[in-house]
Amino acid sequence: MRFLSSRSRVDLGGCLPRLVAGWRILLRVGLVCSLLFTRLDALTMADLMNDEKMTPQRFSGLFKEFKFVLQPFDVQNPNVFLKSQSGDCIDYAVLADHVLGSKGYETRLIRVEMVGTNIGHAVCYVTESKAYLDYNNRTYFVALKKCGPTIREIASKVADSFDANWTFAMEFTYNYKEDKKHPVYTVVKTDPPAKDPDLARPPRATKAKG
Repeated sequence: MRFLSSRSRVDLGGCLPRLVAGWRILLRVGLVCSLLFTRLDALTMADLMNDEKMTPQRFSGLFKEFKFVLQPFDVQNPNVFLKSQSGDCIDYAVLADHVLGSKGYETRLIRVEMVGTNIGHAVCYVTESKAYLDYNNRTYFVALKKCGPTIREIASKVADSFDANWTFAMEFTYNYKEDKKHPVYTVVKTDPPAKDPDLARPPRATKAKG
Protein backbone atom coordinates (compact mmCIF):
# COMPACT_ATOMS: atom_id res chain seq x y z
CA MET A 1 0.00 0.00 0.00
CA ARG A 2 1.28 3.45 -0.97
CA PHE A 3 0.82 6.49 1.20
CA LEU A 4 0.78 10.09 0.07
CA SER A 5 3.55 12.19 1.50
CA SER A 6 2.64 15.21 3.58
CA ARG A 7 3.74 17.42 0.66
CA SER A 8 1.45 15.51 -1.73
CA ARG A 9 -1.43 15.88 0.64
CA VAL A 10 -0.87 19.62 0.80
CA ASP A 11 -0.78 19.93 -3.01
CA LEU A 12 -3.95 17.89 -3.39
CA GLY A 13 -5.67 19.94 -0.76
CA GLY A 14 -4.77 23.12 -2.62
CA CYS A 15 -6.11 21.83 -5.95
CA LEU A 16 -9.33 20.35 -4.62
CA PRO A 17 -11.22 23.66 -4.12
CA ARG A 18 -10.28 24.73 -7.65
CA LEU A 19 -11.51 21.43 -9.09
CA VAL A 20 -14.79 21.71 -7.20
CA ALA A 21 -15.25 25.33 -8.34
CA GLY A 22 -14.53 24.31 -11.93
CA TRP A 23 -17.09 21.52 -11.85
CA ARG A 24 -19.69 23.86 -10.37
CA ILE A 25 -19.18 26.33 -13.25
CA LEU A 26 -19.49 23.54 -15.82
CA LEU A 27 -22.66 22.27 -14.18
CA ARG A 28 -24.19 25.75 -14.19
CA VAL A 29 -23.32 26.28 -17.85
CA GLY A 30 -24.77 22.89 -18.71
CA LEU A 31 -27.95 23.66 -16.80
CA VAL A 32 -28.40 27.01 -18.57
CA CYS A 33 -27.85 25.40 -21.99
CA SER A 34 -30.29 22.64 -21.10
CA LEU A 35 -32.95 25.15 -20.11
CA LEU A 36 -32.47 27.13 -23.30
CA PHE A 37 -32.84 24.08 -25.52
CA THR A 38 -35.79 22.84 -23.50
CA ARG A 39 -37.53 26.22 -23.87
CA LEU A 40 -37.09 26.17 -27.63
CA ASP A 41 -38.25 22.58 -27.95
CA ALA A 42 -41.25 23.30 -25.74
CA LEU A 43 -42.48 26.32 -27.75
CA THR A 44 -46.22 25.94 -28.25
CA MET A 45 -49.20 28.00 -29.34
CA ALA A 46 -50.11 28.41 -25.68
CA ASP A 47 -46.67 29.89 -24.98
CA LEU A 48 -47.09 32.44 -27.75
CA MET A 49 -50.69 33.36 -27.00
CA ASN A 50 -50.14 33.67 -23.24
CA ASP A 51 -46.95 35.74 -23.47
CA GLU A 52 -47.97 39.12 -22.02
CA LYS A 53 -44.69 40.72 -23.17
CA MET A 54 -45.07 39.66 -26.79
CA THR A 55 -43.88 42.20 -29.36
CA PRO A 56 -42.95 41.84 -33.05
CA GLN A 57 -39.23 41.84 -32.15
CA ARG A 58 -39.76 39.29 -29.39
CA PHE A 59 -41.80 37.08 -31.72
CA SER A 60 -39.12 37.05 -34.42
CA GLY A 61 -36.43 36.18 -31.87
CA LEU A 62 -38.16 32.89 -31.06
CA PHE A 63 -37.63 31.57 -34.58
CA LYS A 64 -33.90 32.12 -35.11
CA GLU A 65 -33.15 28.39 -35.09
CA PHE A 66 -36.07 27.35 -37.30
CA LYS A 67 -35.23 25.86 -40.70
CA PHE A 68 -36.62 26.75 -44.10
CA VAL A 69 -38.45 23.76 -45.58
CA LEU A 70 -40.84 24.32 -48.47
CA GLN A 71 -44.16 22.66 -47.70
CA PRO A 72 -46.30 20.76 -50.24
CA PHE A 73 -49.46 22.43 -48.91
CA ASP A 74 -50.34 26.07 -48.39
CA VAL A 75 -50.23 26.70 -44.63
CA GLN A 76 -48.97 24.24 -42.03
CA ASN A 77 -50.87 23.52 -38.86
CA PRO A 78 -49.18 25.89 -36.37
CA ASN A 79 -48.55 23.11 -33.87
CA VAL A 80 -46.71 21.09 -36.51
CA PHE A 81 -44.71 24.16 -37.53
CA LEU A 82 -43.65 24.83 -33.95
CA LYS A 83 -42.89 21.21 -33.08
CA SER A 84 -40.85 20.49 -36.22
CA GLN A 85 -39.17 23.92 -36.14
CA SER A 86 -39.31 23.97 -39.91
CA GLY A 87 -41.52 25.60 -42.50
CA ASP A 88 -41.67 28.37 -45.06
CA CYS A 89 -42.56 32.04 -45.34
CA ILE A 90 -46.34 31.71 -45.20
CA ASP A 91 -46.26 29.49 -42.09
CA TYR A 92 -44.30 32.19 -40.30
CA ALA A 93 -46.28 35.15 -41.64
CA VAL A 94 -49.67 33.63 -40.81
CA LEU A 95 -48.53 32.69 -37.30
CA ALA A 96 -47.17 36.20 -36.72
CA ASP A 97 -50.47 37.70 -37.91
CA HIS A 98 -52.44 35.38 -35.61
CA VAL A 99 -50.34 35.92 -32.49
CA LEU A 100 -49.54 39.63 -32.80
CA GLY A 101 -53.07 40.44 -33.97
CA SER A 102 -54.43 38.90 -30.78
CA LYS A 103 -52.13 41.21 -28.79
CA GLY A 104 -53.66 44.33 -30.28
CA TYR A 105 -51.22 44.98 -33.12
CA GLU A 106 -52.56 45.97 -36.52
CA THR A 107 -51.16 43.23 -38.75
CA ARG A 108 -51.57 42.58 -42.48
CA LEU A 109 -50.62 39.57 -44.58
CA ILE A 110 -49.00 40.39 -47.91
CA ARG A 111 -47.97 37.94 -50.63
CA VAL A 112 -45.68 39.21 -53.38
CA GLU A 113 -45.37 37.47 -56.74
CA MET A 114 -42.11 37.97 -58.63
CA VAL A 115 -40.80 37.23 -62.09
CA GLY A 116 -39.62 33.64 -62.37
CA THR A 117 -40.90 30.14 -61.78
CA ASN A 118 -42.85 29.82 -58.54
CA ILE A 119 -41.27 32.89 -56.96
CA GLY A 120 -43.69 34.15 -54.35
CA HIS A 121 -43.11 35.39 -50.82
CA ALA A 122 -45.39 36.15 -47.86
CA VAL A 123 -44.69 38.59 -45.03
CA CYS A 124 -46.59 40.02 -42.08
CA TYR A 125 -46.70 43.82 -41.93
CA VAL A 126 -47.09 45.47 -38.51
CA THR A 127 -48.45 49.01 -38.70
CA GLU A 128 -47.20 50.09 -35.27
CA SER A 129 -43.63 49.05 -36.14
CA LYS A 130 -43.78 50.45 -39.68
CA ALA A 131 -42.08 47.24 -40.71
CA TYR A 132 -42.75 43.66 -41.74
CA LEU A 133 -41.67 40.31 -40.35
CA ASP A 134 -39.91 38.16 -42.93
CA TYR A 135 -39.03 34.49 -42.38
CA ASN A 136 -35.91 34.98 -44.51
CA ASN A 137 -34.75 37.70 -42.13
CA ARG A 138 -35.44 35.94 -38.82
CA THR A 139 -31.79 35.16 -37.97
CA TYR A 140 -30.59 38.77 -38.12
CA PHE A 141 -30.28 41.03 -35.08
CA VAL A 142 -32.61 43.56 -36.69
CA ALA A 143 -35.33 41.13 -37.73
CA LEU A 144 -37.93 43.73 -38.75
CA LYS A 145 -37.72 45.24 -42.24
CA LYS A 146 -38.68 48.92 -42.12
CA CYS A 147 -41.09 49.84 -44.88
CA GLY A 148 -43.95 52.13 -45.87
CA PRO A 149 -47.52 50.86 -45.33
CA THR A 150 -48.82 50.53 -48.90
CA ILE A 151 -48.87 47.21 -50.70
CA ARG A 152 -46.76 48.72 -53.48
CA GLU A 153 -44.07 49.83 -51.03
CA ILE A 154 -44.03 46.45 -49.30
CA ALA A 155 -43.89 44.57 -52.61
CA SER A 156 -40.97 46.71 -53.82
CA LYS A 157 -39.04 46.13 -50.59
CA VAL A 158 -39.63 42.38 -50.68
CA ALA A 159 -38.65 42.12 -54.35
CA ASP A 160 -35.46 44.09 -53.68
CA SER A 161 -34.49 41.56 -51.00
CA PHE A 162 -34.67 38.86 -53.69
CA ASP A 163 -32.99 41.09 -56.28
CA ALA A 164 -36.08 40.40 -58.39
CA ASN A 165 -38.88 42.24 -60.17
CA TRP A 166 -42.39 41.94 -58.74
CA THR A 167 -45.48 41.61 -60.90
CA PHE A 168 -48.37 41.84 -58.44
CA ALA A 169 -49.01 41.66 -54.71
CA MET A 170 -52.04 40.68 -52.69
CA GLU A 171 -53.15 41.49 -49.19
CA PHE A 172 -55.15 38.64 -47.68
CA THR A 173 -56.53 37.30 -44.45
CA TYR A 174 -56.27 33.76 -43.14
CA ASN A 175 -58.07 31.82 -40.44
CA TYR A 176 -56.64 28.58 -39.06
CA LYS A 177 -60.09 27.10 -38.47
CA GLU A 178 -61.25 27.69 -42.03
CA ASP A 179 -57.81 26.93 -43.49
CA LYS A 180 -58.56 29.35 -46.29
CA LYS A 181 -57.11 32.62 -47.61
CA HIS A 182 -59.43 35.54 -48.33
CA PRO A 183 -58.17 38.23 -50.77
CA VAL A 184 -58.53 41.83 -49.61
CA TYR A 185 -56.62 43.97 -52.12
CA THR A 186 -54.53 43.18 -55.19
CA VAL A 187 -52.01 45.63 -56.63
CA VAL A 188 -50.52 45.16 -60.10
CA LYS A 189 -47.15 46.80 -60.60
CA THR A 190 -47.92 48.10 -64.10
CA ASP A 191 -51.14 49.80 -62.98
CA PRO A 192 -51.05 53.53 -62.13
CA PRO A 193 -49.94 53.79 -58.46
CA ALA A 194 -52.59 56.45 -57.81
CA LYS A 195 -55.27 53.83 -58.51
CA ASP A 196 -53.96 51.21 -56.08
CA PRO A 197 -57.05 49.93 -54.21
CA ASP A 198 -55.42 49.88 -50.78
CA LEU A 199 -54.96 53.65 -50.84
CA ALA A 200 -58.67 53.97 -50.06
CA ARG A 201 -58.32 51.64 -47.05
CA PRO A 202 -60.85 52.53 -44.33
CA PRO A 203 -59.61 53.01 -40.76
CA ARG A 204 -59.14 49.68 -39.08
CA ALA A 205 -60.76 48.97 -35.74
CA THR A 206 -58.32 48.33 -32.91
CA LYS A 207 -58.12 44.68 -31.97
CA ALA A 208 -58.70 43.69 -28.38
CA LYS A 209 -55.63 42.41 -26.60
CA GLY A 210 -55.77 38.92 -25.24
